[in-house]
Amino acid sequence: MSRSAPDPRSTLLPVAMVVVAMASIQTGSAIAKQLFPVVGSTGAAALRLLFAAVLLGAVLRPWRVRLDAAALRSVLVYGAALGGMNSLFYASLRTVPLGVATAFEITGPLAVAVLASRRAADFLWIALAAGGLLLLLPLGQAAAGVDPAGAACALGAGACWALYILFGKRAGAEHGVRITAVGMVVAAACVLPLGVASAGTALFTPRIFPFALAVAILSTALPYSLEMVALRRLPARTFGTLTSLQPAFAALSGLVILRERLAPVQWLAMGAIVAASVGTTATAARRGEPPPLADDPTVGAEADAPDPP
Repeated sequence: MSRSAPDPRSTLLPVAMVVVAMASIQTGSAIAKQLFPVVGSTGAAALRLLFAAVLLGAVLRPWRVRLDAAALRSVLVYGAALGGMNSLFYASLRTVPLGVATAFEITGPLAVAVLASRRAADFLWIALAAGGLLLLLPLGQAAAGVDPAGAACALGAGACWALYILFGKRAGAEHGVRITAVGMVVAAACVLPLGVASAGTALFTPRIFPFALAVAILSTALPYSLEMVALRRLPARTFGTLTSLQPAFAALSGLVILRERLAPVQWLAMGAIVAASVGTTATAARRGEPPPLADDPTVGAEADAPDPP
């Protein structure tokens, strides 16, 4: 008896969920950038992490997690990396367009994947990503619109993302998705004092709280929920390929919400980095390895992870 072909409608909904999640994340980043004139980039990062910690804490109940010494060290690094990733990424948005900053940042998980690779095809993706970075880096007239300090912050955010993946996998191996809320609390504790120091009393202006809550929902709570559901219905390869398109969604959000227009060379560079990420994901999937972006604990890296309580 032949096996019936899968119904395309069975994947249409989870794919739509991942697309909505990516649009939600980048919309949240665009709204956060509009808070910069009031609280600065560090203040905006602090508010996002604080509200996200409250939201995730209410759902995942992190106080139930019991950590031994090794797990505690991992979760502290994981949370600090999460805080650094958000702070540095928002700092880059002060002078770098959203799409370009996301392209720089995505090199972090891409590096995690390619550094573990040994096949000749993987070096093609390394070369493609390096070519995209060279087009974006402020090395000549073609990249004159990219601020060096902003580019450095975005690359630093990518490095934090790499640490976040590596230590998040260690911390989450035993405690599952609840570790995300613990890491978010650590991240908020790291960044909130910096936000208060930079923004002062403006950080506690009631009129900005709805915007901060919207950023936390759009950038964390909503996409987290959508991706957790989608991962149960999509192959890891499909999920990783879709999430590799983050820079393109970021560029579109920057264009629509922030009126950020990119030069043709910047679109070309982002296309090269996205292609490298997609290629790395596809290569890893053929080897039976998890895609690099699907290792992100905040999106439930394992398709059979239990539903949040």
